[in-house]
Amino acid sequence: MTRLPSVSGKKVIKVFEKIGYQIIRQKGSHFRLHCLNKEPLTIPNHKNLAKGLLRKILRDSEITTKEFVKLLKK
Repeated sequence: MTRLPSVSGKKVIKVFEKIGYQIIRQKGSHFRLHCLNKEPLTIPNHKNLAKGLLRKILRDSEITTKEFVKLLKK
């Protein structure tokens, strides 16, 4: 099992932009991302996302931890 890395909101947004998500709006420090045929995501622009929140975002986007780490390194 791959461990979740400690990442910022900006890095998470960049990873999701690589797989087709687009920022549709921002309110305060939270970005709303949308992709066709997938659930919209809300990602806070914080310096460090909590592990539980990151796990929830990955579950909502139907991406495995392994795929996320792989995209993060690209």
